[in-house]
Amino acid sequence: MTVAEVAEVASLGIDWGTTSFRAYRLDAGGGVLAARRADAGIRAVDDGDFDGALEQLVGDWLDASPDVPVVMSGMIGSRQGWLEAPYLACPAAVADLAGALVPLDLARGRRVFVAPGLSTRSADGIPDVMRGEEVQILGAVDRIGVDRATLCLPGSHSKWARVEGGRVTGFATYMTGEAFDALRRHTILGSTIDHAAWDDAAFAAGVERSGAAGGLLHHLFGVRASGLFGELDPARSGAFLSGLVIGHELRAAVPEGASAGGDPVVLIGEAGLVRLYAEALARLGIPSREGPSDAAARGLHRLATHATEARGS
Repeated sequence: MTVAEVAEVASLGIDWGTTSFRAYRLDAGGGVLAARRADAGIRAVDDGDFDGALEQLVGDWLDASPDVPVVMSGMIGSRQGWLEAPYLACPAAVADLAGALVPLDLARGRRVFVAPGLSTRSADGIPDVMRGEEVQILGAVDRIGVDRATLCLPGSHSKWARVEGGRVTGFATYMTGEAFDALRRHTILGSTIDHAAWDDAAFAAGVERSGAAGGLLHHLFGVRASGLFGELDPARSGAFLSGLVIGHELRAAVPEGASAGGDPVVLIGEAGLVRLYAEALARLGIPSREGPSDAAARGLHRLATHATEARGS
């Protein structure tokens, strides 16, 4: 990076999750000047030496920009991370998150800030939490220029969130990705699946099957039985199973009354998963759109901006 580019850096944003580390050099408008990614999530940090890991990963960036705010989000602020940043209850806006940032002093003497996660409760009082996704959500709605939206972040623990008036008003988590992986690797269904194969038509059939009577547990054994009768071969079983569990998630998560005439669901995440969710939603007659790829960076920029303004006031 040139001297001029270093001078443009207005903040450093770090999205530090369970399995991955992403860092961004951001300009005053939230644009990404440079980005780094490493398979250095909190589980990969030896003996809890997060300070040493941070120095190794972005120590040169800290040296080059000694006076800009540094904000970290994700599982680094969990009980298993560097320090616990308590959950902030919904509804919450960027200003609320910025006001709840937890200061952390590095060994080098630099102060950085750790973002809190969000918490909510379902209608029947069951708690739910997210940590890291809230920064992506608020960054996404800011980037696409809306203050209300339904968003889905597919993954191991898929998040469905509602934003109203620029605030995350509530959300729900579905263990779809983790359940799918466990089912195909650690149950009897695994013996019916060719894990290297994929079939788009079988995926669509699984989504359709999720709408039939009987419930998920009954539908799962149907994958096994259909294989025994030669109605679902190993090359199609994995895609069918994926469509089945994603279909059940969508039918539970899509807001009641949603239709083709409503606002599209904003999908944020890895491109392959976003494509599958878009296809599944289309099968249900629900429009969707792909969210911005820089949602996390944009959210971190907004937090850094609010934190800087608060300290200067």
